[in-house]
Amino acid sequence: MPTFTALTTLKDKVAAQALADACENLLSEPTGVGVFEVEDGSNTWEVGIYFVEKPDEIALDLLAAMNGARPFAVSELPETDWVAEVKRELAPITAGRFFLYGSHDADKIPDDCVPLLIEAAMAFGTGHHGTTQGCLQALHNLAKRGFVGKSVVDLGCGTAVLAMGVAKIWPGVVLASDIDEVATDTASANIACNNLGGRVNVITCAGFDHPLLRNNAPYDLILANILKGPLIALSEDMGESCSAGGYVILSGILNEQAGGTKSAYEAHGFVEVEHLIVGEWSTLCLQKRK
Repeated sequence: MPTFTALTTLKDKVAAQALADACENLLSEPTGVGVFEVEDGSNTWEVGIYFVEKPDEIALDLLAAMNGARPFAVSELPETDWVAEVKRELAPITAGRFFLYGSHDADKIPDDCVPLLIEAAMAFGTGHHGTTQGCLQALHNLAKRGFVGKSVVDLGCGTAVLAMGVAKIWPGVVLASDIDEVATDTASANIACNNLGGRVNVITCAGFDHPLLRNNAPYDLILANILKGPLIALSEDMGESCSAGGYVILSGILNEQAGGTKSAYEAHGFVEVEHLIVGEWSTLCLQKRK
């Protein structure tokens, strides 16, 4: 089924939201309406409207004019097999010893790697994002220095790429948690696809707010690829839950946010071991003072 989009821009967020709200009441009912800031420093806001039938362009232009916006640009998007498209776009990724691939690339697995299978239909958290690549590289570097994780938890695990990486290189059971039940369901499916049943225990909860996570502390390695705000909010709990001499690998941090994140963790007994940069994203590996 084809999809139609209608896009316009404004210089005022309140006006953009008012236009979006007005578009919700169009006779040719939209399937989705969104307001997004154009991230180029211009203080411009984009209003995007999505339809399954060709919209009434006259009605759209009237609403745009009433709200001080440019006329909508209406486009028809062709019907697309998005899973097939993702398969074409998601080439295998190497991060340290780890090789992330879809089943369509199973014939490309190198001999000297740790393979992690992520299907295209589960594309979130495949390792194509700079934060995931940075975390896997930091994990590789820790292992290369001789560290062996014996008690490991992956907070905000998403599809469990990091937890599976840990389970592939070290013995023992890895804990993986996420606040989103859809994420933990996907994580469980990924774990099964990689024949890691019984090696990664998935939990739905926020932070360390689960008896299993609290009872298994302290950890000698905590991974958290989330965002700066939650990372800083968790810094005290991280300090209490990480063993002396243990490590945390943190990402979801823009390069300009790395200093503030590191400072929050230094206040709870951590020192920097490594700072990796992949594009605009930073990954921090920190060690708890002994």
